[in-house]
Amino acid sequence: MTVEETLTTAAWHTGQAARGCRVLAVQDTSEVNFGARRQTPTELGPGTDGQGPALFVHGVIVVDRDADAVLGVAHADIWTRDGEPPSARHTRPQAEKESRRWLTGAEVAGARLAEARQVIMVADREADIYTTCAHHPAEMELVVRARHDRKLSDGSRLQDRVAEWPVLDRSQIALKPKTPGATGRVAQVELRAGRVELARPASADRDAPAKLALNVVEVREPAAPQGAEAVCWRLLTTLPVDTPEAAQEVADIYRQRWRIEQVFRAMKRHGVNLEGSQAERRDHLFKLSAIALIAGARTLQLVDARDGSQRPATDLLEADLLPLAEAIGRRLEGRTARQQNPHDRHSLAWLSWIVARCGGWHCYYKPPGPKTMRDGWDKFAAKLQGYAQALDDFGHQPNPRIP
Repeated sequence: MTVEETLTTAAWHTGQAARGCRVLAVQDTSEVNFGARRQTPTELGPGTDGQGPALFVHGVIVVDRDADAVLGVAHADIWTRDGEPPSARHTRPQAEKESRRWLTGAEVAGARLAEARQVIMVADREADIYTTCAHHPAEMELVVRARHDRKLSDGSRLQDRVAEWPVLDRSQIALKPKTPGATGRVAQVELRAGRVELARPASADRDAPAKLALNVVEVREPAAPQGAEAVCWRLLTTLPVDTPEAAQEVADIYRQRWRIEQVFRAMKRHGVNLEGSQAERRDHLFKLSAIALIAGARTLQLVDARDGSQRPATDLLEADLLPLAEAIGRRLEGRTARQQNPHDRHSLAWLSWIVARCGGWHCYYKPPGPKTMRDGWDKFAAKLQGYAQALDDFGHQPNPRIP
């Protein structure tokens, strides 16, 4: 299997899960650095530190906007650098830059999510690229956090223009912790919103339009607690912002960008532990990275569903394997009420309960987390293989494909 075949198969399943849904195509890039290994790969270029061998994974994950549930991976680009500094970075066309990945991610995800009810691309400040905002697929909406204080078509600046707008609304937003184990907080923020017309910067491709009209939502915390960094998001968007409810919707959508950070965490040290792989060859590490990204998304799908979900189990499991999952689940149930699977049969929550039990969860104390789900899936897949092989040996059915 090639990297492309692996990702295309995963994206097809994600597209099926997204049918009829309002979804977010969340993009970001994660570095996987192998410099801490005793024996480092020799076929990889340097990471951002300029030293340790590393590869980069630019992923597009899909989130159900209404359920705030991860649906899977829509696209990924995996590469390593050659160690040579880029030349003429500001004058090269966008197609020759590493940052072209943002537009590629939008284009590929848009095609693969064609049967979704609505697709909204969500990205952090790295995606604040004029050409990307101008050329993203017309059928895809956009929510990108602004990085630059861009020049407007009338000669003024973005930040100055936004500062002139009145406060549209005041609300609270829950902020996720930046590091595992830390505590999040609730920020009291002011919302401003309006429409601007950006002027094409000198570094943009000449085929980009001279002007680009976008809506802007600013989420600003006027007084942060002592020792905390104040919230200030300026969000460029194609979504409407003409009411307080619409502006708050844009802010809430951007908050869901956090889901890709969770997937990367599940892919790396706090989950699959991709950095700890002993693989040496570049092509092997690229394939393993694609698998780890898909596994990280699957782990988050199971965690999302642990407290109840109406998503079907077929988001993660082929329909012909559901009877085998039932057989495994029955043997994991205990005598007490809390040791019975409480979820609707064949729902994703039902499957999540079975996987958590395989991972050693005892149905008491705290709910199962990503590590329990990761370990549980490995054991669950092994049990599926054993059941399927036994049925095949006794002639009951052909051996189905085990995920």
